[in-house]
Amino acid sequence: MSKTLKQGVWIALLALVAVGTLWNTPGRSGEAAVVLPVPALDNPKAAGPTQTAVLAGGCFWGVQGVYQYTKGVKQVLSGYSGGDKGTAQYEKVGGGSTGHAESVQIVFDPKEISYGEILRIYFSVAHDPTELNRQGPDVGTQYRSAIFYADARQQRIAESYIAQLDKARAFRRPIATRVDALKGFYAAEAYHQDFLILNPRYPYIVINDLPKIANLKRLFPEQYREKPVMTTASAS
Repeated sequence: MSKTLKQGVWIALLALVAVGTLWNTPGRSGEAAVVLPVPALDNPKAAGPTQTAVLAGGCFWGVQGVYQYTKGVKQVLSGYSGGDKGTAQYEKVGGGSTGHAESVQIVFDPKEISYGEILRIYFSVAHDPTELNRQGPDVGTQYRSAIFYADARQQRIAESYIAQLDKARAFRRPIATRVDALKGFYAAEAYHQDFLILNPRYPYIVINDLPKIANLKRLFPEQYREKPVMTTASAS
C-alpha cells in the first residue's frame, strides 16, 4: 500500500473508531499485549561489542518504534530482509513477490539487553506472533512474522523460546513466527526511518503503533526509555 493511499484509508478508519464500530471487526481481534516469561535459553549479559538482531513483524514503522524506545538499543533501521538486494525497494516489496519482509535491524549493547530480551519484547508487544502473513490491516508475505538469525546461537535461542511459549500456551493460538537464516538486510528509504517518532499523529501510527509504545512502557517499565534513539547519531 502506498504512503498516500495508506494515509487516506486510515483517515477514514479513524472516523470509524470515533463512532466505536471498528474494534468489533475480525481484523482487530489479534492477541493482546502480555508480559511473557523470560527465555529459558539466552545469552548472559556481558560487556562486549554491539550485537544485531533482525526481526519482521508487519509494517516496520511500529516495530522500529518499539525498539527505539527500548533501553540498551543503540540503533534501529527499517528495511527489508528475505529477498535479493536488487528488489529491496518499497514499491517492489509491496507487491508481495520479492521474498522480502518489512524488517528492522536492531543494534544493541549485550551488557544492557540480551538477545532473548529483544525477542521477549518482540513477542509481547511488537506484533502478534500468531499471525503469519498478516498484521492488523496489512496482508501479504511482506508483512510476515519472522526472525532472521545471524548465527547458530541466535537460531537456538529463537527456536527454544518459541517452543517454550507454545508449551506454556502463552497465546490462544500457536506461534506462527518463522525462524530463517539471515541472508541480508537492506535499509529502507529515508522517509521510512524514524517514521513513528516523526509522525505521531499520522492516522496509521495512532491506531496501530502508538498502542505498542504504550504497552512497552506499561508492561516493561524497566526496559522503557523516555527519549527514543533515532537513526542519526546526532539525534540519539
